[in-house]
Formats: sequence, structure tokens, C-alpha cells
Amino acid sequence: MSRRAVILAGGQGTRLRPYTVVLPKPLMPIGEYPILEVIVRQLISADFTHITMAVNHQAEIIKAFFQDGAKWGVRIDYSLEDRPLGTMGALNLIRDLPDNFLVMNGDILTDLDFAAFHDSHVHRGDIFTISAKNREHRIDYGVLDTDQQGMLCGFREKPVANYQVSMGVYMLSSRAIAHFPSEGAYGFDQLMLDLLAAKKPAFVRPFDGYWLDIGRPDDYALAIEEFESMRHKFLND
Repeated sequence: MSRRAVILAGGQGTRLRPYTVVLPKPLMPIGEYPILEVIVRQLISADFTHITMAVNHQAEIIKAFFQDGAKWGVRIDYSLEDRPLGTMGALNLIRDLPDNFLVMNGDILTDLDFAAFHDSHVHRGDIFTISAKNREHRIDYGVLDTDQQGMLCGFREKPVANYQVSMGVYMLSSRAIAHFPSEGAYGFDQLMLDLLAAKKPAFVRPFDGYWLDIGRPDDYALAIEEFESMRHKFLND
């Protein structure tokens, strides 16, 4: 099965400044490789044969690094935004997308099995699939529950809430694109609401492996620390 991926690599990386003043966020190094090269190597290992990078900010640096993908034995091409179009709006510029394709952010460190994620979506026939990670959020205060008169009716000391969050890795059917506006910015959040309104909800596929978004300095530092000790989880080289 031929597999196609779109990597969203056009963000400005404002949360990672000053690092991203010089380099675009997807080229920030994790060990000996930029994070985006780690992703490319993972997709190649999962038999993805064609990768399109949706670029904007510092696009020429990314294009100069990856060129046509021949160095890695994969086809790489580019979709250039002349203005920010959002997570989903960028796909409107890509005219040759297949019936099913993967879309992901270019700043994610994970050991997700991309081939299994792709094939599960195709087998199920869903319009959209989200890879989701469970996250625990602890409130560092005592939480007061009150009634309409302001009287205390409950108390919770430092409660913990659990959420499923999007990992920034998706599988799309081409049917989803019919819900996109013809032009302008369009985000993942807007598409999810539009699919819910159309009674065509996305399928959420839980993932219990490793996942880290390197968008913040603390998370980037953690990724650097953990990549070398856990390299075997991410790369087969």
C-alpha cells in the first residue's frame, strides 16, 4: 500500500524563542538530527513514499535542508503558504492528495506506529481519525464547590482531572476536504465542530506510547534529554 503524508512545518515557533530566531522550529536538533528529520525517517520506516511539507516561515531553510528527499530515498515536495492558513486550510493548496492520507505537525517526538495508524483508518473507513494521548492535570489548590447562594457544598483537595488530547497526528479521508472553505484560514478545531454539526464525527484512536510536543522550552529540553536514552524507540538505525 502506497502511503502519503503531509507535514505541517510552517509555524513561527514563537513559544521556542529565542531558539527559533535562527532556525525554524522543525529544524531544532534532537540529538544528531533535527526533529523534522526524525519524523521523516520514521515515516520512511513505515513505508510512506511521498511526503509533502506545508511550509511558510523560513521555508527556504527547510527546503534547502530536505530538497527533493533523494538523500533519504523518499519523494519530498513542498506546499508554500503566502499567509498562515491554519492546520487544515494549508491542505487546500495541495491538489494531488489521495483518498486517505496522514497529516501531522512537524515538531512531535513519538513512537507511534504510523503504518498501523494509517492502515487502521483505511480499514475502518472513517472520515477523520485523531491519535489521542491521555493527559493528567492536577489542580494545585483546594477546589471549593458552592451552591447558587454561595454556600459551600463540597470540597476537593488538589483534584486530578484526566483528558484525552490530540497529539497533532491525523488521518484524513478526502471526504473531509469537502467541509473545508474554499479559501482562507481553517483550523483543526473548526473542522471538528463542522464535522460534529454534520453528524460525521472523527474517530479518536487512543495511544499509550511516548509522545512529546517540543513547542515549549521545557519540553524541548526534555526531548533532547530523553532522545538519546530512548533512541531505539524512535529510530531503527
